[in-house]
Amino acid sequence: MSNKIVLLPGDGIGAEVIYAAKDVLEAISKKFDLEFEFSSYDIGGIAIDKHNSPLPVETIDACKKSDAVLLGAVGGPKWDNNPSDLRPERGLLGIRKALDLYANLRPVKGFKKLLAASPLKEDIINGSDLLIVRELTGGLYFGQPSERRDNGNAVVDTLAYTKKEMERIVDKAFQSAQLRHKHLTSVDKANVLESSKLWREIVEEKKNEYPDVTVEHVLVDAAAMKLITNPTQFDVIVTENMFGDILSDEASVLTGSLGMLPSASLAENGIGLYEPAHGSAPDIAGKGIANPIAMILSAAMMLRYSFDKNEEASAIDKAVEDVLNQGYHTADLQNENGTLVNTKEMTELIVKAIES
Repeated sequence: MSNKIVLLPGDGIGAEVIYAAKDVLEAISKKFDLEFEFSSYDIGGIAIDKHNSPLPVETIDACKKSDAVLLGAVGGPKWDNNPSDLRPERGLLGIRKALDLYANLRPVKGFKKLLAASPLKEDIINGSDLLIVRELTGGLYFGQPSERRDNGNAVVDTLAYTKKEMERIVDKAFQSAQLRHKHLTSVDKANVLESSKLWREIVEEKKNEYPDVTVEHVLVDAAAMKLITNPTQFDVIVTENMFGDILSDEASVLTGSLGMLPSASLAENGIGLYEPAHGSAPDIAGKGIANPIAMILSAAMMLRYSFDKNEEASAIDKAVEDVLNQGYHTADLQNENGTLVNTKEMTELIVKAIES
């Protein structure tokens, strides 16, 4: 049976890394006798240029008919002055909403060979292995339309959440903690925000349904500090949309680069979307030096979460680690004693490791 995968290359380095992941998936299909059917559609800035929309209807339709979606990256300075409805980021927010992708899972693991690539001390990050579970459908990013008042001298943004939105992401986080080390850190700003007070109440209610999981509440500012001073204390972190956006990017220092962070965005019952945590990196687009590993590891998450192919996903994870352990690295990963490779070479090394 063929698995239908929609590719959304997007902007900047998106195309470079997504087709690297496609090469890796094709190697997996040959080794494990799987069949993947790929199709590509536009999203983000390129979609604005070609279709006058950051998220064309045909892209939405194709994604809804697929078994899973791989997304590269969207955005770039070319579209910075566009009106808000013609910004590339609207395509990303829109596809998440269209597919009802409510949970973003970002695993953050410090690869031993790359500890020196992090700006943090090795003894601080050694052994760090955590999962950030971020809510995707509510919060500031989806409140009432922002507005400027008083001739532009005042602005208003609205943070809105429903209880259901909070409950389902908290459930997903507890379930994720049960599969790991059974420790959940809930991050909020309950000393200031009413939404965070409700969030904390829901976590307290839900913990009775998961008695095997230990729960702690941490304010977001304290969590940001602890993430870079003692990251090994965390197992699963759950938080709302904007806090999760910020903390998951901050966590990239544990791996030395955003180019190492994969992610999965999941629906309650339906299609998953998989993308690297990094952006479109327009400054290096077209140079062939982008790190494809986050996108490749995102493809591994797709195999695991959408297709229930744990052995195949583990084969990708192992291939990536084997290549890194051999000292190969892209330009974003500092390794004085290693071998610098470009996007194509890194991809070929990972494919070769899978085939061997």
